[in-house]
Amino acid sequence: MQIILLEKVINLGNLGDVVKVKDGYARNFLIPQRKARRATDANIAEFAAKRVELEKIAAEKLVAAQAIGEKLSGFVLEIPAKAGVDGRLFGSVTNFDISEELAKKGFVVEKGHIRLPEGPLKSVGEHPVSVALHTDVVVEIVVSVVAQAA
Repeated sequence: MQIILLEKVINLGNLGDVVKVKDGYARNFLIPQRKARRATDANIAEFAAKRVELEKIAAEKLVAAQAIGEKLSGFVLEIPAKAGVDGRLFGSVTNFDISEELAKKGFVVEKGHIRLPEGPLKSVGEHPVSVALHTDVVVEIVVSVVAQAA
């Protein structure tokens, strides 16, 4: 299916690119998320009329993500969790838990934007975590999992 991108999509293209993708990817993800529209003549003409406005919105999102990224860069987030004597957790710390703790500290980050390189955290200690605030803004933070009294 031919689509026109309404924002930058990783590994696909930039704003305004007309690309061919699998039908399911377009119907189930890109179009419902408002990241793309079908590349019909009417939609291409409509996009050309709104291009400046869409580019302005995309630039504002980037600036906002960069501002949050500067505050988050090098941030150490402490999360208490129940752990055994050997330092292994009873359960794990997931991207949802990290997102909730960041929200308590005043940073609103969706759980899908938190990238755990080795999966959920299952031990006490400091773990590097990536937070993708925008396709062009990825910030590294440190999550410090602290043993909580069981």
